[in-house]
Order: sequence, then C-alpha cells, then structure tokens
Amino acid sequence: GTANAVVRLGLIAAAGGQTRWVSWDQAAYPYLARVTWDDAQAPLTILVQDRAQQNQILLAVDPASGNTRPLLKEHDPAWLNLDRSKTLPHWVRDGSGLLWSTERAGQWQLELRDKQGNFKRFLTDANFGFDAFVAASDQFAYVTGSPDSRERQLWQIPLDGGRPRALTTAPGVHGAVFSEDAEVYVERFNLKTGETGAAVMSGARRLGLLKSEAERPPLLPNVEVTRAAGTPAFDAAIVRPRLFEKGRRYPVILSVYAGPTAKMVTLPPRDYFYDQWMADHGYVVVRIDGRGTPGHGRDWERAIRGNFIDIALEDQVAGLTALAAHYPEIDLTRVGVSGWSFGGYFSAMAVARRPDFFKAASAGAPVVRWEDYDTHYTERYIGLPSENPEAYRVSDVTTYAKDLKQPLLIIHGFTDDNVYLKNSLDLIDMLIKADKRFEYVPLPGTHMLTDPSIRQFVEEKRMQFFDRNLESKAATQ
Repeated sequence: GTANAVVRLGLIAAAGGQTRWVSWDQAAYPYLARVTWDDAQAPLTILVQDRAQQNQILLAVDPASGNTRPLLKEHDPAWLNLDRSKTLPHWVRDGSGLLWSTERAGQWQLELRDKQGNFKRFLTDANFGFDAFVAASDQFAYVTGSPDSRERQLWQIPLDGGRPRALTTAPGVHGAVFSEDAEVYVERFNLKTGETGAAVMSGARRLGLLKSEAERPPLLPNVEVTRAAGTPAFDAAIVRPRLFEKGRRYPVILSVYAGPTAKMVTLPPRDYFYDQWMADHGYVVVRIDGRGTPGHGRDWERAIRGNFIDIALEDQVAGLTALAAHYPEIDLTRVGVSGWSFGGYFSAMAVARRPDFFKAASAGAPVVRWEDYDTHYTERYIGLPSENPEAYRVSDVTTYAKDLKQPLLIIHGFTDDNVYLKNSLDLIDMLIKADKRFEYVPLPGTHMLTDPSIRQFVEEKRMQFFDRNLESKAATQ
C-alpha cells in the first residue's frame, strides 16, 4: 500500500552520449515488468502494468525518440500473471511478428501476433499444458509443457500452425538451452526413474551425454506420486520410511508451501530427498498442491483472490483427509506441518486456525503481516490495504495469535532479505502478550539456507521438535 520506487528506462548509444528516456503513462502503469530487445530486426519492447496488476500493455519503443506505441493490452479482473519463462515477447527473426503467452482463454497458451501486435493464431491449444517458452528458429518455437502438471516435456511447435512434436517423452521434468540458430541444444532431464543428466541434442537425436561428476545417491526416495480424491482432486506425494512396516500407523508431516507460483508435487523422486530424511525418522511425509498453486488453469489459481489462507488451509486439510481414507498408515491424530517462506506462513496459520487437525508446526521464515511484504507480490493476490483491509486482517497470522493451542517452532534468519525478521518478531510479540508458549530459533544468514552447517542445524532442530510433539519413535537410527 505504500509508495513504490519510481522507475525509468533509458537508452544510451554504445558509443556514448545522452540518455534517451522511454516515455509511457507511468502514473497509470508504474510497474516496468519486462524489457526485451531480441535483435536489430525487432523493436525494443516493454511490458508495463498498473498497480493492481489487472491491466497491462505491451509497448514497442522507438529508440531514436523514446516514444512508445501499444502492441497489445490485457485485462484480468483478479490479476495478470507474468509469463514464467521471463523472455516473452519474443520477436521472430525477420521482425514480422512476435510470440506471446496469455491466460485469457483460461489456460496458459502460446500465440503468434503480427508486428503490429494483432493476433494471428494460437500455437498451443487449451489442453496442451503450456509451461514456458524456451527458444525459436525461423520455423519453430520450442517450449516446455504437459497436460500433467507434475511433469514437463520439451516440444517443437511449428509457427505456421502445424501439430506440435514432442522432443522428449520420458516421464519427468525436461528443460533445454538452445544455440543461437536453435539447431543444437542441451537437454536437462530429471526423470521418474531417478535418472538425471544433460545431453547434447539435435532435434530428437542425441549427439552426446554430458558426464556428471556428482556423487550418485545409493538409494532414491521411497515416493508415491498420486492424487487425493475429491472435488476438486489434488496432486499429492507420499514418502514413507525406508523401513516401512505395513499395518503400522505413522505420524504425518505435511511438507507444505501452499502458495502462489510454486508447485510441490512433481514426478522425479530426486525432488524428495529431504522428505525421505524426515520420513526415516518414523513419519509419513505428504505434499499436496491445492488451489492457488500453478498448473491447473486460471480459475484454480485465482480462487484465492482476496484471502491467502482460507482456501489454502481448506484444501490441505481436505487432501490429507482424502489420503488417510485410502492409506491406513496415515494417522490423522498426529499431524505436523512444516514449511518455509509462504510455507512457514501456512504452518503458523495451520496450528492457530486448525488446532483440532494440526498438532505441531514448524514455521520457517514466515510472512506474518502482509503489509510487511513486497507490494508487487502481495497486492497481486489480495489488493491494496486501503481498498481491501479485510483481506489483510484475515490473512494476518497475528489476528489468530491469541488462539494458539498447539506447539509452534519459529525459525528465522537475522538478515533475511526476502521475508524480513520483523515478521517473526511481530508474531513473537503478539504470542508473548497473549501468554502463549512457543519455541524460537534465531539464525545467522538470509532467506535461503546455503550454509550446510546451518541447514543441518535447522533440520535437526525441526526433527527434534516433531519427535517431542508427535510421539514418533525413529524407524531407523
């Protein structure tokens, strides 16, 4: 809700000289969201958004004058997402048109427009599962996508509107980096089988494998990727102890994010090593992607508009309940929840709002008051505080601090440059005033735990916390 930095865009000749400032209606469109300049045949192109992120304009810039002309406009009554690939628009090589992605039909799709910005054709249909633009040649666009949001395949898409051609098919997550002429690329793969690596490719033909010197793990995580039945159904993953005993009921740790832009459930088992480490302490570890997370269309994501917690909490509880009905080893009387960042926020909310369901929570680097998080992220989902104060009240952890009944562990780095320490300090202040008991682990470092010794310390603290509060006996030593 507070004032943002005022941003300008200028051009300076490579040989030096005066700055030519680019002009657009900055009062109406204060966010400069994308700047692309593909080559000499294409114009400098910028994407600007209004403060509410419900309107955006793609503008072509005249470098000589700094003047702009609109190529396309988009509107969404909830919010407009920025393309995940971060490289669109991409102009075709002769400058005759541009590639653009949009959700206006309800799903992410790639489209071709002429040089004036007029729509020509969709290059992917609504069921394609478009994920991100990767590269383009004179004839083709290369993208990742899959109808199954738990995986990503690499595709070659004809610009003339022909049928897409799959360059990868092995279940898992694929990506690529292309040469300038798009004739050769390096494919990165992380497969459902556990195989991972990078290969030099031309089309669908492998030219060679790039050798990895990384140590291979002796075992892969014991993960089952499934769906939690219900209306709606949710992508889910279950990790069991290596010494799993059939017929035994295990306490559960919900490994959670539950917020926008991040997907927790994927096919590759290598994405679950930490979950396996937790499970081997005598737990079943579960991940669930509810509404608000990416990969299931516009309406699925925007169901959370104006409220960060209610639907997220409802879906995680519903997903766990559905899984427990199918998997008898899941003991819903001993459910813990653990997350970092938005996941930390969710975890703190979970024990405050649903103490009947969640018996302990580890909240790492949690956002507590959304007025204290950044404007572009927060206002996209719950609006401006002046326009929707109720959204901020219901989404604020301190609103429910007085209701805390279950054990809560708060972990936060002193120099966190993403979620400022002030968030946890505000929560601690409110908990003390409400005479509530909690545990707090202050850390050196920032938002991401890059120091291995700190990471090990934190994870051991978390497991000790859950062992005390969920009555687990380690399955392995």
